[in-house]
Amino acid sequence: MNLRRLFSIVVKELRQLRRDRLTFAMIVGIPTMQLLLFGYAINLDIRHLPAALLDQAQTAHSREVFAALGETHVMDFLYRLHTPQEVDDLLRTGKISAALVIPSDFERRLIEQGGANRVGDTQPLPRPPLQIIVDGSDQVVQQAAAQLAVLPLQALLDPAAARPVKNVEIVNFYNPERRAPVNTVPGLIGVILTMTMVLFTAMAIVRERERGNLEFLIATPVSPGELTIGKVLPFIGIGLLQVTVVLLLGVAIFDVPIRGHLLDVYGAALAFIIASLSLGVFISTLAQSQFQAMQLAFFTFLPQILLSGFMFPYAGMPRPAQWLAEIFPMTHFIRLIRGIVLRGAHLTELWPELGALALFCAITLTIAVLRTRKRLD
Repeated sequence: MNLRRLFSIVVKELRQLRRDRLTFAMIVGIPTMQLLLFGYAINLDIRHLPAALLDQAQTAHSREVFAALGETHVMDFLYRLHTPQEVDDLLRTGKISAALVIPSDFERRLIEQGGANRVGDTQPLPRPPLQIIVDGSDQVVQQAAAQLAVLPLQALLDPAAARPVKNVEIVNFYNPERRAPVNTVPGLIGVILTMTMVLFTAMAIVRERERGNLEFLIATPVSPGELTIGKVLPFIGIGLLQVTVVLLLGVAIFDVPIRGHLLDVYGAALAFIIASLSLGVFISTLAQSQFQAMQLAFFTFLPQILLSGFMFPYAGMPRPAQWLAEIFPMTHFIRLIRGIVLRGAHLTELWPELGALALFCAITLTIAVLRTRKRLD
């Protein structure tokens, strides 16, 4: 082995890497992004869940309990309700993840529970004086429910208690059995579509350029807009086929319920597919090779799966991470698909998420069309 020739090859590769600015940026960008996402944005300590209060007792003691729960910062009480139906409506539309219900016989339950403790009765304790209803369609909210069930309220509710009591009754809506597939299968639709639609579209368009097929398109009257949309349309059918496969397997193998209308499910999936394809088209205008397209697709895929709420609690992330998550289409699709499939929400009730996907499509497709040129250079 000649060290001089070996050194020449090394210098040649470094110079080529320096000219490939995108790859050079990815060398620094990928580890930086992973460090920030895993070390800063991903927080397993669940806080600030959007919640509502239904205080049917309206006593001084109930207000003390509410204040004590608010100080834990596990729940942010955004709504004050008057009827149980309001709790159902807010949970179904995804506006809240939990609701604190203080029953009208709150004081009586406290007295019965305290009396059972002080006399050392071995009989089962009365029904807990507090009830927290949680959205079981989100697995991380179920984890928060476990925290709420052991909140240190004993000293406030019954300072003279001789033995621990269950202060909080957790009611799990939409997934009472707490089966993990019920939560994960709908979210996996978003993961699969993100991985395939963005990557396939970006690489397909770049491949046209690499193989010289773009030369044939230059000689045709096809406009940049027609070229962009024409490359996207075939993948819409592929995406809808993938949605069908995941739904069929989820129902047949994992017994995942589909509580909403199938038309709503496919409507939400169609909006997300178009958003993912528009992102893939945008990436294709930045990449010069299929390898670069794959790198950029991975660069967008990682933050989407980590920040969307699929794997980690969205409510536990700091505000800057939540703002970044709102940019990505997968964040809005996770809310849509879980709302429709698991909570039985209508697509019209989730219009803010649809609006966010439509805005994302409009911006990325417009930029992609403006950057598309029928030129080889």
